[in-house]
Amino acid sequence: MKKISTTADDILACARVLIVAGGYNGFSYADIAGVVGIRKPSIHHHFPNKVDLVQAVVLQHRAATEDGLRNLAQAISDPLEQLRAYLNYWEQCIEDLSAPFCVCALLAGELPMLPEEVALEVRSYFRFLSAWMASVLERGVEQGTIGLTNTPRIEADLLMAAVHGAMLSARAYGDTSVFGTITRAHLERISKHR
Repeated sequence: MKKISTTADDILACARVLIVAGGYNGFSYADIAGVVGIRKPSIHHHFPNKVDLVQAVVLQHRAATEDGLRNLAQAISDPLEQLRAYLNYWEQCIEDLSAPFCVCALLAGELPMLPEEVALEVRSYFRFLSAWMASVLERGVEQGTIGLTNTPRIEADLLMAAVHGAMLSARAYGDTSVFGTITRAHLERISKHR
């Protein structure tokens, strides 16, 4: 059964889209009120200030990522295929514009200007994602499907940079296929099945 949307969920979804489109300072509660069809006091009822709202967006994004990666691990046992599925997910999101950019990656570009509460959550998301990638890479090395020239932690950070850089390149070139070209080349580099 599909979950019935609540006002708070609608506000979070709208804020996420607006952050991806214009960053932390690229929207106001008036923008959200206009899109969601509510008054600004209703937004303040759920999220007293912008810090609370953006922090909730980041936490929601992290929770969704954690769930997705947990489901991925249950569905696919091969570490290289897990990474491929993760990259394919983002490639599809970029192609169909359902999530053309990772909200945390976009906010990371604004870290010097973000309120500390939001910055802490963005950093926490990156530490989580890097740790997940490092553990997958390490298992791939142990299983003989992945070959690394650096430690799994360094390679995880390289992969994370490649993923988010590929998002940026796809946006800069106005060509969604750029993401797949870059990320597939990165996977090919670490695959032992060349």
